[in-house]
Amino acid sequence: MDDSELRSLLLRRFGRRGLVLTDTVVAVLYTLLVMTFAGGDVPAPLACAVTAATGLPLAVRRQYPVPVFAAVLCASLLSLALGLPWDFFAAAAYALYPVALGQPRRRWVPTSAIGAAGALAILGGATVGPSGWQAGRPGALVVGLGVLGVTWSLGRALRERRAHAERSARQLADRAVTDERLRIARELHDVVAHSMSLIAVKAGVAVHVAEARPQEALDALRVIETTSRGTLAEMRHLLGVLRNGSVPEAALAPTPGLTALTALAERAAMAGVSVDLDVRAGDLPDGVALSAYRIVQEAVTNVVKHATPARCSVLVDAAGGRMRIRVADDGPGVRVLPGGAAGEGHGLVGMRERVMMYGGDFAAGPRPEGGFAVSASFPYDPA
Repeated sequence: MDDSELRSLLLRRFGRRGLVLTDTVVAVLYTLLVMTFAGGDVPAPLACAVTAATGLPLAVRRQYPVPVFAAVLCASLLSLALGLPWDFFAAAAYALYPVALGQPRRRWVPTSAIGAAGALAILGGATVGPSGWQAGRPGALVVGLGVLGVTWSLGRALRERRAHAERSARQLADRAVTDERLRIARELHDVVAHSMSLIAVKAGVAVHVAEARPQEALDALRVIETTSRGTLAEMRHLLGVLRNGSVPEAALAPTPGLTALTALAERAAMAGVSVDLDVRAGDLPDGVALSAYRIVQEAVTNVVKHATPARCSVLVDAAGGRMRIRVADDGPGVRVLPGGAAGEGHGLVGMRERVMMYGGDFAAGPRPEGGFAVSASFPYDPA
């Protein structure tokens, strides 16, 4: 259990009131203990007053850290000067800890050097022994300052550790948000590119045969209606995630998997691409099945956009913890970008990114015998 978890547990169990109550108990017990040993040449009322001024303010050290530390330190110095029972700044150190923990770092302070010097002072006092401590007040003051130095260093070190943990948590959260937005962007591209390509093809068919074959045009319009409704539903869900961070689970459509490839092939056939499916896979993890579906969807969409009419063969083989996908067509082998240059468009980039997430291999390009082929292979955990 790290420091943040321990602190969270303590806060949940005791709460701030419980911590303040703990400080109050410590302050009272400390004051009563020191008063028990008070004596000597100092009048009792003065000794009690100085002791109370040293211990009782500790009860509110969390609410007023700096004033409490200043008051306790002054009272501790007065106790040393009067020869009262000396605590080697134990009370002042108890008051200093929340100051070191809570004060922002406005300038460079040699915290490590302060801690090292404090540790040497304490070690020197321990080497001399109690008799040496009492031999002179300057020696006792040095040891007390050492206690304060070590306390300050511990408090600042813990503050830096917490700040580092918070920065790391924010970075992880930002990275997770970025990754999620990239994932949603890929999903939107896959959904929109496939559906709009099919709609554009069917709209062209409807325009071309509207007068000569009105029934065929009507069938094309029905396909456009069905496809556009499904696309709008998926886009609403994905945009809802972007807008609100989450959507009700009941409102989400099932994640597309390999079983949806049949419907994908049917829609491609309506656009003039005959798809031969060969799926050799059993139960797969949802993420693997979704990635395989999106890769095939994007590859088939490219065929619809660039090679219609054409035949297309799709092989999906999952065995031995490795997914293998190949989509090949007999249409034109050159894929043209919107700008007019042949090369790799957003669809191929998206497919490559999905494969790279699993540490796999991806290739796409013209076939020697004509047409275009996309192949992907990546490992996955069958469990």
